[in-house]
Amino acid sequence: MDERKAKILQAIIRNYLETGEPVGSRTISKYTDLNLSSATIRNEMADLEEMGYILQPHTSAGRIPSDKGYRFYVDTMMEAREREVVEMKEMLLERQDKMEQMLQQVARVLAQNTQYATLISAPQTHGSKVKFIQLSRVDEGQLLAVIVAEGNVIKNNILTVREELSDETLLKLNILLNTNLTGMSMQEINLGMIAAMKQQAGIHSAIVSEVIDAVAEAIKAEEDLEIYTSGTNNIFRYPELADQQKASELITTFEEKQLLSNLLQNTLAEEDSSGIQVYIGDETPVKSMRDCSVVTATYELGEGMKGTIGIVGPKRMDYDKVVGTLKTLQSKLDEIYREV
Repeated sequence: MDERKAKILQAIIRNYLETGEPVGSRTISKYTDLNLSSATIRNEMADLEEMGYILQPHTSAGRIPSDKGYRFYVDTMMEAREREVVEMKEMLLERQDKMEQMLQQVARVLAQNTQYATLISAPQTHGSKVKFIQLSRVDEGQLLAVIVAEGNVIKNNILTVREELSDETLLKLNILLNTNLTGMSMQEINLGMIAAMKQQAGIHSAIVSEVIDAVAEAIKAEEDLEIYTSGTNNIFRYPELADQQKASELITTFEEKQLLSNLLQNTLAEEDSSGIQVYIGDETPVKSMRDCSVVTATYELGEGMKGTIGIVGPKRMDYDKVVGTLKTLQSKLDEIYREV
């Protein structure tokens, strides 16, 4: 695509984002600084349509962007856009008593700021590492195993033992477990390591096995994903999404959240999940969102904790504002979290 076609495509998309109406050549001739005649612009628009970047919804009507056109716009015209959203920062920097309240506030502010539907997942620590293990005596037949994982996730497990363990034995087991497991993820704890630990534990090898199981439980990857949403009623602001069936399916998706969980898990699973992901139309894995665009970003809170922020709107959403808002929020969340 040459520079002239790219500028005309950009003008079509920007005009359509503002009006939601098909864009004609006369509008483009006034909208751009190319100083081209309407006839020349019509020829270029015909080429863009043949290339699949724009569509003509009705005969003699103007053009609207296709999914391919939106994709070109996102990939080539919005790179490295970062906007400071002053209102967003002021609202988000208000101290919150709990993480849940903070994330709910983030979702609300995003919805207010963008006028789209928003979602944010609580940070997950799966794939994190063991920070500390402590075995202590409950009574003569039971031990309490406390496992602390990255992100200060704490799991308590009661282990049954056949005989009361001496203080010296407990100390040796604690040293054995922490020496071998501290700083390790489940992927790094292999069968050879477990066998060696059980051999060193001797007659208490069963305790080592139970602690390993407890560690796996503490840092497992299958825990439910908590998702906070806001702004679902904003869907009705856009005629192309206000159709009763489409709107109902979208709202059901936001209420039931399982499909949202799959979408956000996919984002976290991406090889480069530190950047912005943009799903346009059929690119989204969620069927009820095929008439939408979904923009997501992964945020990090340190110690292996990651979550995902998402914004759902029409395909003519204001990508500049959405991407700028997400990038600003992405860079501020860890700072906000540390102030909570």
